[in-house]
Amino acid sequence: MNGATMQVEQVWSGAEWAEGPLWLASTGRVRLSDIPNNRILDIDPADGSMTVVDDAAEYPNGRTLDLDGMILQCSHGRRAVERVAGGVTTTVVSTWGEGVRFNSPNDVVVAADGAIWFTDPPYGLHPSGREGYPGEQEYEGCYVFRYADGVAVPVITDMVHPNGLAFSNDFTRLYVADSARVWDPHGPHHLRVYDLATGTGEVFAEIDPGFPDGLRVDPAGLIWTSAGTQVRVYAPDGDLRQAVDVGEPVSNLTPYPGGWYVTAGHSLYRLTTG
Repeated sequence: MNGATMQVEQVWSGAEWAEGPLWLASTGRVRLSDIPNNRILDIDPADGSMTVVDDAAEYPNGRTLDLDGMILQCSHGRRAVERVAGGVTTTVVSTWGEGVRFNSPNDVVVAADGAIWFTDPPYGLHPSGREGYPGEQEYEGCYVFRYADGVAVPVITDMVHPNGLAFSNDFTRLYVADSARVWDPHGPHHLRVYDLATGTGEVFAEIDPGFPDGLRVDPAGLIWTSAGTQVRVYAPDGDLRQAVDVGEPVSNLTPYPGGWYVTAGHSLYRLTTG
């Protein structure tokens, strides 16, 4: 394991469970979800100030930007992928097949052709109601979907609880976290990588202790993922390059010029990499 030392700094704290961070270059703020409190927040990293964007947000989770720079986000409550533009939230897709509702879309990325790819584990349906509304799955399994031309199609169906996902920089591979250990101590807790030309996948890295959640790929092709209270950095060949402990369970991360913003537990952290 190698790599430069990273500086870890807590920027803000006050969420029950912080998730879905997205660096917004246009405002210089980080948008994130406080899922159990059903709200969307903007954090100004310059002074740690917080603005409530939506306090009845329908339990949103992961988010990204589409090719037009609009925010896409996953809604546990609406069981949908949504677009936010001009402060207005609209549903992009909430069903597949013959009107079958998704479980609770969790994380989302956009391919070079504009297609929307997202994961669909059942966490928003848990009886506790902590991250959504108690409910039943309307299809057997938890899939990764591709949405394009008005149609959502399952493209990965061999995972237990697909969670975070990220494309390689050339869009030939897709990395997907399986976080089934959240509900089952004996469940999968690894990253898988899929060859998009053939559709075949394999285990890329086992995450222990903990489990993988959100992940991203940097311009050098390194894979950054959550792992318990750590952020781990893997080379494309699976070699662990670095592990950085932030002190709280890490959920997800988003790049900004100079490093990463990381949601973990109650807080937002900044990892300065230079």
